Amino acid sequence: MDASSEAGTTASPAVGRVVRLFRYPLKGMTPEALPEVPLHPGDSVPGDRMFALARPDTMFDEEDPEVLPKTRFVMLQKDEALARIRSSFDPASGMLTFGLCEQTAHTGDVPGDGPGGGPGDGPAARPGDRLVDVRRVDLNTPAGRAELEDYVLAVLGSRLGGRPRLVAARGRHRFTDTGAGGDTFMHAISVINLASVRDLAERVGEPVDPLRFRANVYIDGIAPWAELGWAGLELGLGAARARVLARTPRCAATTVNPETGIRDIRILKELSSNYGHTDCGVYVTMLTEAILRPGDPLTPPDGREEDVLCGS
Repeated sequence: MDASSEAGTTASPAVGRVVRLFRYPLKGMTPEALPEVPLHPGDSVPGDRMFALARPDTMFDEEDPEVLPKTRFVMLQKDEALARIRSSFDPASGMLTFGLCEQTAHTGDVPGDGPGGGPGDGPAARPGDRLVDVRRVDLNTPAGRAELEDYVLAVLGSRLGGRPRLVAARGRHRFTDTGAGGDTFMHAISVINLASVRDLAERVGEPVDPLRFRANVYIDGIAPWAELGWAGLELGLGAARARVLARTPRCAATTVNPETGIRDIRILKELSSNYGHTDCGVYVTMLTEAILRPGDPLTPPDGREEDVLCGS
């Protein structure tokens, strides 16, 4: 008989934990840290990927949206300098504040050290950042949209081929990379295991900022890469239940340093050479509703309790 049985108590279930929560109001632009997220069945993080900058030759109708390849929009995979623009969006007012990051001195590798401030508090700068040419525009107005479009064109330069066009998601549409998989995937929530990122960093031999992977939910206390075996299984995010849809395949956007806007680590090559695949993280769909906060438990799928690290 173990100690817990002798004491007449039940051992606590093995769980990981939720560390940080993020949304990305504008596709390809600054992550915004959130103190909590209301989760609903079949829905994504509120306010996530609600805007995108269509490339000059992209046709997109806000009133009759269709899923387009991400290459039809301004995004980090092709436009790494976009990471130098730090932004913050206030959905209540429609105001976007943004500025150009001229200098960074931050070297941390934990999302908690990432973009700070609440939504609408101003451009999300990290310690050591210096922002210049800060603007505040109303995305509800043509003038505000045009000012952002001109700003992005000035930063990205002639390689963009002209001024981009800000477009908004209406109804159930979202500018996610998984929309071609249907409504469930369009509204999937992306999850990254920080232990997997640390393991990758050890193999690479230098810090890997988890924000390269642009997840909504960052978790810890789970064995590195264990999450890749959870496809089709249910897990707990705080008080909510979710089903893991698939592993997250990665693209060249992960090569861009989110602090500097420079391509510096060949993440795809490192994943392939070290693990034999280019996946990092998983997509989940919500099954029940709850308010999720940092510090809440991450309950692994039934039968996968061994995936929880000792001491978590």
